[in-house]
Amino acid sequence: MSMTTIAPEQVNRIVWNQHHDPFEILGSHPIEQNGKNVWVVRAYQPNASAVWVVLPEQRQEYPMQTVHHPHFFECTIEIAELANYQLKIKEGEHERVTYDPYAFRSPRLTDFDLHLFSEGNHHRIYEKLGAHPTEIGGVKGVYFAVWAPNARNVSLLGDFNLWDGRKHQMRKGATGVWELFIPEIGVGEHYKYEIKNFAGHIYEKSDPYGFQQEPRPKTASIVTDLDAYNWGDENWMEKRRHTDPLTQPVSVYEVHLGSWLHASSAEPPKLPNGENQPVVPVSELNLGARFLTYRELADRLIPYVKELGYTHLEMLPIAEHPFDGSWGYQVTGYYAPTSRFGTAEDFMYFIDKCHQNDIGIIVDWVPGHFPKDGHGLAFFDGSHLYEHADPRKGEHKEWGTLVFNYSRHEVSNFLAANALFWFDKYHIDGIRVDAVASMLYNDYCREPGEWLPNQYGGRENLEAAEFLRQVNHIIFSYFPGILSIAEESTSWPMVSWPTYTGGLGFNLKWNMGWMHDMLDYFSMDPWFRQFHQNNITFSMWYNHSENFMLALSHDEVVHGKSNIIGKMPGDTWQKLANVRCLFAYMFAHPGKKTMFMSMEFGQWSEWNVWADLEWRLLQYEPHQQLKTFFQDLNNLYRSEPALYTQDFAEPGFEWIDCSDNRHSVVSFIRRDKDSDDFVVVVCNFTPQPHSHYRIGVPEQGFYTELFNSDARPYGGSNMGNLGGKWTDQWSLHNHPYSLDLCLPPLGVLILKLDQKKTAEALGS
Repeated sequence: MSMTTIAPEQVNRIVWNQHHDPFEILGSHPIEQNGKNVWVVRAYQPNASAVWVVLPEQRQEYPMQTVHHPHFFECTIEIAELANYQLKIKEGEHERVTYDPYAFRSPRLTDFDLHLFSEGNHHRIYEKLGAHPTEIGGVKGVYFAVWAPNARNVSLLGDFNLWDGRKHQMRKGATGVWELFIPEIGVGEHYKYEIKNFAGHIYEKSDPYGFQQEPRPKTASIVTDLDAYNWGDENWMEKRRHTDPLTQPVSVYEVHLGSWLHASSAEPPKLPNGENQPVVPVSELNLGARFLTYRELADRLIPYVKELGYTHLEMLPIAEHPFDGSWGYQVTGYYAPTSRFGTAEDFMYFIDKCHQNDIGIIVDWVPGHFPKDGHGLAFFDGSHLYEHADPRKGEHKEWGTLVFNYSRHEVSNFLAANALFWFDKYHIDGIRVDAVASMLYNDYCREPGEWLPNQYGGRENLEAAEFLRQVNHIIFSYFPGILSIAEESTSWPMVSWPTYTGGLGFNLKWNMGWMHDMLDYFSMDPWFRQFHQNNITFSMWYNHSENFMLALSHDEVVHGKSNIIGKMPGDTWQKLANVRCLFAYMFAHPGKKTMFMSMEFGQWSEWNVWADLEWRLLQYEPHQQLKTFFQDLNNLYRSEPALYTQDFAEPGFEWIDCSDNRHSVVSFIRRDKDSDDFVVVVCNFTPQPHSHYRIGVPEQGFYTELFNSDARPYGGSNMGNLGGKWTDQWSLHNHPYSLDLCLPPLGVLILKLDQKKTAEALGS
């Protein structure tokens, strides 16, 4: 073929941006002309008046002609090999020299990559799809790849081509992946994909695998190098790899970064052991305030959480989302940490600093639905690609969002790899999967006739269940020692059982039943609690069916529900005492712990996503005292293995007495896994103190009062047991010994046998 015999319709397909493989026409092609081997070079430059082929090594230029179209340039060159040539392009009065993208013909995605992706098993597909700074033939640039199998053609838009989709048309592979290497661009470039369907409709889309997006309201993706950051958390990561988190203390501080504190506010108040505790002036609505950056949060949030003694930070969805006023659960950039708080590297810095301060990171992950925003995944390539076409399966009408098609291998691969991605590239320590029930049931929030049954006629979403098993199998295979937590509110069995037993593979499940029972119970007038003892005790009937996390989350302090302290009955003193009683019981009860920001100092108002927390309350002693209570409670929890090593094993818990509903008192024992240590917990859920309350205990000796939620430093009445009590040889509750205790009002006591003091006293 000579350059004069190329078919006009082929040229027109390039000019009209309708070609699925522009490499067939553009770039360099070896041909035979007059018995000689020569090269023909073709280029389409919509704004150019003249173009030359430049051979830098030979220092030669070859002018190109416009035979078929004013902006379609071509020429022939007699040379044995033609590699890394450049184009000199004249546009108006300006000239520029650049490498030709269509000279780099070899695809970067291998057949094996495409095979794994098409069967849903390319675990690190994010290293292939998306935008990746790379070097080909000594030329640096960015390689782009996007899955859009139903598109007629796909082009790249960006600052590098003045957002003109004609200039960088991509090539379609056999599996619907479009790709192109653009030389001489790099990190920081803004880009989108221009996608046309066969009807000619154009969609401008952010990169589904984009690692960073422009700050809202802009929506372009940004080329990012995720391997440039130098991590300093090697000790943390190695320790985690050899640790079973289910036998460790897990006390989670759940935080929404955008409303914890804004940059216009003063520093958060110091803890009670700090000096010069300031009064923090915070407006009721901080609409004009700037968000703290990830690096600023590292300086402010991490010391705060560390001083309070929490083991983990859980962040409401950190993935990119469009609306500041949302909680972050309508994700548009699954592979991009939100740019509200800084860059991808800034977020790495934040996590790195958390690990260096012995704080784990849990990120809320949302594979259950995605929004309809035009730049996102919805109708991505002009078809229902990521979502189901039938709204009876593909839409959550209550939320106004779309449902992923988990049965499509490439879609499940996109999500499963995304879960792995956050562990791999950002070193997170766990995910909390939001709204698992919405994934597991086809009729979730749907009326009859608005949903489709599965192949067996049931309402269970079998594809979603299998997808969750796949995700958990993958992430635990690569990263032992992590957490995968399900927010699942139904009776679906074996949520936190391993996948090889038929479970969904999570290692923790939020105990929604416990949460509802507790909040119902504590909202009652204490006199009525005697008729609802079952609220307190029922959780232990099913405690060992799953690995439970006890969570009092953001969901409980919004939509007119009041904050935790506002739910409590009585005057202010009783409200605060009830809060201490609730959380002390929570930390003594089997299960890992999660609580939402603001609960630790007794914020009265509901969580407002636009405002800061009410830090000004810490100028008042009762709120300072409540904060001290949480600091001591966390420290006690972390220091007593009996409170966490056997959360999910039957030997770890034993009722002493759960039937004293007349006094609304329960007592129980928590046992350590690796020693004979145990603690005794006694809870009085009414304002009525009891001066001689006897409980049975298994061993003789002196029981130290480790913790008293009614202590004076916490704002309590300071009733207690003068540091501890000796046992009496008076059998009770099926134990040979007993303790005569003073139970404080609305108080929780935690006692422990003092082995040394007992041995000295008994002469053994």
